[in-house]
Amino acid sequence: MSLTMGSVDTLTDHVLAAPRKSKRRLVALAGAPGSGKSTLAETLAQALTARGATAQVVPMDGFHLDNRILTALDLLDRKGAPETFDVTGFARLMQALGSDTPVYYPLFDRTRDIAIAGAGHLEDDCDTVIVEGNYLLLDADHWRSLSTFWDVRVRLEVDLPTLRQRLIDRWLDEGLTEHAAIARAEGNDLRNAQLIQSHALPCDVIFDASVS
Repeated sequence: MSLTMGSVDTLTDHVLAAPRKSKRRLVALAGAPGSGKSTLAETLAQALTARGATAQVVPMDGFHLDNRILTALDLLDRKGAPETFDVTGFARLMQALGSDTPVYYPLFDRTRDIAIAGAGHLEDDCDTVIVEGNYLLLDADHWRSLSTFWDVRVRLEVDLPTLRQRLIDRWLDEGLTEHAAIARAEGNDLRNAQLIQSHALPCDVIFDASVS
């Protein structure tokens, strides 16, 4: 049964109490695009580090397929959907995160819309890795097998109207017109958000920012 909480302090306590499968504790922080995963992941990493468990954030977005590949597959307009990621390569990284060192991983540059190989580095003293991404708890082929890696599974929940506005604002900030931003949010991002909600694997914690 999942716990529902909205306090980073409470979430930090839960993570620290969780047993681990390998040298490093792996925390999956999943949620829809625009749900606030990156912000929560960084805040949690800071809280864990302050408590003596040095933590780093590893985002899933570095495994976006390149636009040239997506164009060849006729998937460019669905960029961000599950089928537009290299899930096999991502799984190999998850295997390495538990114990290997050094570990390098790609990061996604949203402004340039490209993944940059080897742009991230896991420090040797890292105790807990917070992996954040849309599909970490997706009940779908290839994705569901990721569950074997997680020591703690956290799902961030935000209502769809709030997500819609956040996503529109995100695309406006990237320079799209209002019409294009709405089309991008409604035509792709919200479709992915609904998929995440309707095909979610069980989690340990549901994080709801509205809970005091």
